[in-house]
Formats: sequence, structure tokens, C-alpha cells
Amino acid sequence: MTLKRMDNVGIVVESLDTAIEFFTELGLSLEGRTTIDGEWAGRVTGVRGQRVEIAMLRTPDGHGRIELSRFLAPKVVADHRTAPVNALGYLRVMFAVDDLEATLAKLRPLGAAVVDEVVEYEGVYRLCYVRGPEGILVGLAEELGGGRV
Repeated sequence: MTLKRMDNVGIVVESLDTAIEFFTELGLSLEGRTTIDGEWAGRVTGVRGQRVEIAMLRTPDGHGRIELSRFLAPKVVADHRTAPVNALGYLRVMFAVDDLEATLAKLRPLGAAVVDEVVEYEGVYRLCYVRGPEGILVGLAEELGGGRV
């Protein structure tokens, strides 16, 4: 048996509406939103008694998805939103964009801030990390030529 494809990346948030607004402005489309609970869900995640509101967003190319989750129960037990980029665990999700400056201009009104600065890598990419809503770390890369993000 081999891996078929990556289905989604999951991100736990406090405000589903704020995160949906950010990712849809970035270019993802909302596929659906629902609440998940029941004994079966706790058996999958190891968090018994969970009640979670989720939203699924699809990337413009149709190949990737982000699952946003807001735990209604039990309460959140840890907060990694301000972890530096060298912290263990989930770090960031990176997107290829057509125009980095235009993308940043769209995201700034939603609270996105460049982590340090926009840099150019060997004439191939312009890239940066931004902190979005709730400190979600997102990488943005504009291909300038010859390479692939």
C-alpha cells in the first residue's frame, strides 16, 4: 500500500469566522462547515467527549485543503500560536502566490503581519512568513523563474 495524496492540514482556532475570512481572502474556497461530536470522533482523535465545529477550505488548484477546527468541548489545553519558527511540531503552511505584494496588501487589513521581511532567494522566489489571525503562521512564495515552490 502506498500513500495516495495529502487530504488536508488541520489548524485549531478560537474564531472560525476570522480564520475563514483570512483564508478565503488568500484564495481558498469554503467547502463546508459543520459540528462534529459523538463517541466515534473521540475514538479517532483520542479526545473523548469532544464537540468540534469545523470548516473545510480548498486550495484554488483543487488539490489541497485546510480543516479549521474550533473546540467547543473539551476546552483547549495548549496554545502554540506564538511559537517561534524553530519550535517543534506544526510550523506553517506555505502557499504559492502570483503577486506577493498584492497578496500582502489584501491580508494586512485582516491583521496579517510579515514576521520579519520579504526576501528574494537566488532570483527564483520572493518569500516571507506572515502571522495571520490568532498567530497562524503562513508562508507565501512568489515564483520569479526557474524553480518550483
